[in-house]
Amino acid sequence: MRTNVALLGDHVTLTIGGALRELRTAQKSAKGVSLYSRHINRPAGRVLAAGAYRARLTPNQVTLVSAAFSLGAVLALALARPSWPLALAVYLGLVVGFAFDSADGQLARLLGRGSPAGEWLDHVVDAGKITAIHTAVLISFHRFFDLPSEGWLLLPLGFQFVAVMIFSGGLLADKLKPKPPASAQAVPAAAPSRLRAVALLPVDYGVFCLVFLTLGAPRVFLSAYAALFAVHALFLVAFLAKWFRELSAPAASIEA
Repeated sequence: MRTNVALLGDHVTLTIGGALRELRTAQKSAKGVSLYSRHINRPAGRVLAAGAYRARLTPNQVTLVSAAFSLGAVLALALARPSWPLALAVYLGLVVGFAFDSADGQLARLLGRGSPAGEWLDHVVDAGKITAIHTAVLISFHRFFDLPSEGWLLLPLGFQFVAVMIFSGGLLADKLKPKPPASAQAVPAAAPSRLRAVALLPVDYGVFCLVFLTLGAPRVFLSAYAALFAVHALFLVAFLAKWFRELSAPAASIEA
């Protein structure tokens, strides 16, 4: 029967199975997380984090692996003519990059090596990924798509603006929101809302990646991309109102 710990030189290292068990107890809260991230991306990231642990990668190296997959997908989208093979390649590059984006934080918690520098690098890569993917769509539109009019070139710019606002607004709201006192943090948190997890699916990055599977049919991709933009724009309005209301509320209300 295999043990959970293997001896490697002078170091004691968990096996893959042992690392996976430890990672299951080191997960972030599921509050405000969509079903895709909760049940697909985080479990995939857990497996990748366990593999990265066994390969003795650092969390920052895993972040750079995530960036490499995303960058490869972005470059392929910008440089290659839309086709079904390209659709699959772009989707896989983005979704694997997203899974590694989850893995870096999980590995950091497993190793106890979370740091401001690591968090900064993670957010910088996320910001670059968000802006680059819509820039690549714009380039692809200009080079390869038979658009109804040139005005459609504004669509990726609008989507980029909305995506950056959601990312930066949510990040700032989380950083600026007053933290509850230690006594309140000791109270067990309520179970995350499944209804909210379903409602957040349209703005989950993993769900957004699915649209690139339609690249083999440019008109379908154009319609799906435009529909997702409209949904993101509506969510942005709702998010901005929510974040402003929470940051404007007295501390007592937030604690409650």
